Amino acid sequence: MTAVIVLSGLWQVGFFMEPAAADAAEPVTITDSADYFPDAVGNRWVYRGHITEGPLQTVDNKFFTNVSTVTGTKTINNVRVTVFHDTNPGNHGPSDSFYRRDSVGIVYYGSEPGTPLEKQLIPYQIFRFPIKIPSSFQQFDRTGLDFGSDMDHDGANEKTDVKGWVTLLGRETITVPAGTFPDAIKVEAKMTMQIHLSSGRGAIAGSDVMTAWFAKGVGLVKYAERQEMGPIKEDRGVIVEITEELEEYEIKK
Repeated sequence: MTAVIVLSGLWQVGFFMEPAAADAAEPVTITDSADYFPDAVGNRWVYRGHITEGPLQTVDNKFFTNVSTVTGTKTINNVRVTVFHDTNPGNHGPSDSFYRRDSVGIVYYGSEPGTPLEKQLIPYQIFRFPIKIPSSFQQFDRTGLDFGSDMDHDGANEKTDVKGWVTLLGRETITVPAGTFPDAIKVEAKMTMQIHLSSGRGAIAGSDVMTAWFAKGVGLVKYAERQEMGPIKEDRGVIVEITEELEEYEIKK
């Protein structure tokens, strides 16, 4: 879980995915799925991050550190959830995010600070147990939501349509500064968004593509993400690429 679930950047609205082309591999069911997402209070992960962003040709390179810690639990709408605190996910400052993990999977209950768009989507499932590889499921397909921002500066927030899926691709060995992890679960993600300008100037397309790896007994070890937002009038759009790799971790027994 941690920063890969709550996508930081253009939208900050959660682990959106669209099915990738499925391999012709023999399906595998992981009966100990929960072991890939340890959430005991006191668990701690330190990530080394790199971000490039800019309007197409103009690219700005930044490096950052994000420390993710399980700090406790809280109740949201009569549901007990686990609290993950991240110091700087995606280089966007501190945030708390909330999850419920049970025998049927993991459900995301939002974040603080959240966004108006996120609040219209939560809660929604981000993993189903037992994990089956390859497999995918759609999280939501919503239209006419309040985007929470006035992008064309006409005094009214834009409306947006969003779709999200989860796709489990396979297991593979991944090497990061914290070490080499065999049989990590590989997840490919894509969000699609269509933002309708209230000024009547058309629509803006947005997408968020991510690949993430989760190791048994450790959790998230790496993610690589590419966000794109189409241009408005004379601008050239925005492209953001973010990578976080695990440097060190402490998992409570």
